[in-house]
Amino acid sequence: MVRRTALSLAPMAAVTAIVGGGISGLVLAYALKKRGEEAMLFESTDRVGGTIRTLDRDGFWTETGPNAFLDREPAMGNLLSALGLLSKVRLASPASKERFLLVGGELLALPSSPLSFFTSRLLPLGGRLRVLGEVFSRRSDAADESLAEFGRRHFGKAATSVLLDAIQLGIFAGDLNHLSAVSAFPQLKRMEREHRSLTLAMIRTAKKRPKDATPGTGIGGQMVSLEGGLQQLISALEGALEGSIQRSAPVESIQRDGRQWVLKFRGGTPESFAAERLILAVPSFVAAELLRPLDPRLAEELSAISYAPVAVVHLGYDEKDLAVRPEGLGFLVPSREARPSLGVLFISSTFPWRAPPGRVLLTCLMGGARKPGIVKFDDERLEQLARAELRVALSIEAAPCFREILRWPRGIPQYNVGHQARLARIDASVRRLPGLYLTGNAYRGVGINDCVRNAFELAEALRTP
Repeated sequence: MVRRTALSLAPMAAVTAIVGGGISGLVLAYALKKRGEEAMLFESTDRVGGTIRTLDRDGFWTETGPNAFLDREPAMGNLLSALGLLSKVRLASPASKERFLLVGGELLALPSSPLSFFTSRLLPLGGRLRVLGEVFSRRSDAADESLAEFGRRHFGKAATSVLLDAIQLGIFAGDLNHLSAVSAFPQLKRMEREHRSLTLAMIRTAKKRPKDATPGTGIGGQMVSLEGGLQQLISALEGALEGSIQRSAPVESIQRDGRQWVLKFRGGTPESFAAERLILAVPSFVAAELLRPLDPRLAEELSAISYAPVAVVHLGYDEKDLAVRPEGLGFLVPSREARPSLGVLFISSTFPWRAPPGRVLLTCLMGGARKPGIVKFDDERLEQLARAELRVALSIEAAPCFREILRWPRGIPQYNVGHQARLARIDASVRRLPGLYLTGNAYRGVGINDCVRNAFELAEALRTP
């Protein structure tokens, strides 16, 4: 007999069980609860938030996962407003508009205008002229292609291997030759489909963009954080979901019992839980193991979604020990440079409040799809690699006064070629299991904004007629 815990009441309407307490699961539970539906969220660990967590140590505020988000998603703006967080929105400093690439052991600024692009040394003259010829580029007839193929067709080899690769590294930490253009950057494929040339698309749409926007409205496109870090978003959702979250509740198995889904847990309380609807808001490899007894083929499709490992090294310095204080957002390192780092964020320049006065905070990201073994290095070796990158890029010889190191062995889902076709097969399999739904960053967007938008869209799709 299925036992319901004291945390749940006998249902008068459809009960929803949500497995996974990351941002996707939290927002979905919040959206359902806000409209009066009964939903219970189960998290396997003793805290919710997934990769999103802010640590405060020695006056340094570090993020374990995402460092910020772009204020361009209306769903996120609506969420911040509903949670009363708009007053906590903190814009990135004006200095963050400066961004760099590490090319040939030298930091070079990303061009901010067509004129600066053609005088920049980021690309050889031939590569710059090839980018100018993008207005004559052609569409592809392929249903799916790699980001490398897409980029070479539009911008040429040089710009693809330097600029486009750097962009994807900052989002996916992936491999340009494997990532799917349509899955990883659907907006680029949409621009190509509608305008043929990306250059023409940007010219034609530039006049439609709002020049200014209030922070938190979801239309400004500015980089933002929250006072006290992104943990504030998680804490606000926790508060709104009081009584609807069960922590330290690892799901051991899921079964179908008539029209209900039955969750059984490994030890602790509850022993089991029954619900008419089940949402798995967990990484795809976790969903795969839970669903394997029910549908082995679906489990294989979910397992086939790969993840890029990422090591995060936060280093703090006394400003007096540095010849120059790093200013700007940071720098990315194209894969062709064959260096261990993906890039470095100048945290104390972007968000000055995240470091004590007179201190500098830098975050080095290492590993990724092309260098997966780095995440297995011990702390000392990771620090050595990070300091070597800072020595080359910023001439920093001093020892750090602060260190925080984290590892994500399965950090960022990879939307590789074939991802769209795989999603179609996954969706078809899920439809054969009534009441089951999947959400999270493994499917249709890896960023915080994507997860929030997709969670609200799923909640709307679940609306009882």
